Amino acid sequence: MQSIARRLRQHNPSLYSLRSLPSAASSIQYCGGDDNRRYASTLSTKGIGHLVRKGTGGRSSVSGIVATVFGATGFLGRYVVQQLAKHGSQVLVPFRGSEDSNRHLKLMGDLGQIVPMKFDPRDESSIKAVMAKANVVINLIGREYETRNYSFEEVNHSIPDALAMIAKEHGGIMRFIQVSCLGASASSPSRFLKAKAAGEEAVLREVPEATILRPAPMIGTEDRILNRWAHFAKNYSFLPLIGDGSRKIQPVYVVDVAAAIVAALKDNGGSMGKIYELGGPEVLTVHELAEIMYDMIREWPRYVKVPLPIAKAFATPRELLVRRVPFPVPTPNIFNYDEIVGLTDNVVSESALTFSDLGIVPHKVRGYPVEYLISYRKGGPQFGSTVSEKVSPDWP
Repeated sequence: MQSIARRLRQHNPSLYSLRSLPSAASSIQYCGGDDNRRYASTLSTKGIGHLVRKGTGGRSSVSGIVATVFGATGFLGRYVVQQLAKHGSQVLVPFRGSEDSNRHLKLMGDLGQIVPMKFDPRDESSIKAVMAKANVVINLIGREYETRNYSFEEVNHSIPDALAMIAKEHGGIMRFIQVSCLGASASSPSRFLKAKAAGEEAVLREVPEATILRPAPMIGTEDRILNRWAHFAKNYSFLPLIGDGSRKIQPVYVVDVAAAIVAALKDNGGSMGKIYELGGPEVLTVHELAEIMYDMIREWPRYVKVPLPIAKAFATPRELLVRRVPFPVPTPNIFNYDEIVGLTDNVVSESALTFSDLGIVPHKVRGYPVEYLISYRKGGPQFGSTVSEKVSPDWP
């Protein structure tokens, strides 16, 4: 077998080299004068509606979509990959960690439809390689806290800017979807939300036809809200509420956000160049969301209200050390300094485009979207500390 492979390589070396990929530079178009060169956007104005499709539209069909999903190994990413793959799309999964970080995704599509590709977000040639065969780019990369390797600005602004610029140079990208965050604003006191707003602006500057989605805090099996609360409540028998718990939020089920991304891809260009705010059907206070969590894990609700100055004092040491020490510092769970600084109501604005404009009816938080929390019940799924209140008196 090795000798056959060597002969094939000598016959046609392009099969075994990335140099065979079509050069992105060959499809670059310029506008303006020679002194002020600027790339013209090459995105199709008709979306992906004209792609050749085969089959009945299921997992083993061919949708015509070849999507590079940046951030596919994250919380939202697995649901986006699943939604794309079940309709017969090929999904290119860039990853920068262990080979095991993407193995759960390969089961979501038919044979050969999920293609993991190693990449470095700081290496332009690496980004071009994972984008070379794609006709759709979806960017889910984001981080709500800083690490010693990546700042807010690099993750939420610089990387989206680089992806949009390379997608524009590519020449074959038909859709670009940027997932931002509800509340992103250049005037926000939160550095995370400022960086998200800057990332949106950079993407739209490079690719005016891009679709921007701003999801509210997402809940789901692997979320970083209710899971953290439940874990803390089980370990310490109380839950700290920053402020008085009256801040309004509009949590959204992660599966609905993934469905919105796919719906935006399939609308034949109607969502191109638009910004959508994706919030759940209910506006809740933080205290009300915590009550739903306690009800599901069947524990007696106990709260400790933490004033803002004290919460900031708890979060400040990590903020001071994260970029100054040569070793990793713990990930913020409850007390995230940047989140505390930007603590305001976070709901969908009245004039914004929402789920309804994409033809989606989002799930309510109560019920199925939070059923995964039953794993935190004491004694097993059928029991819990408050089980006497959850069953009828004649329960055996």
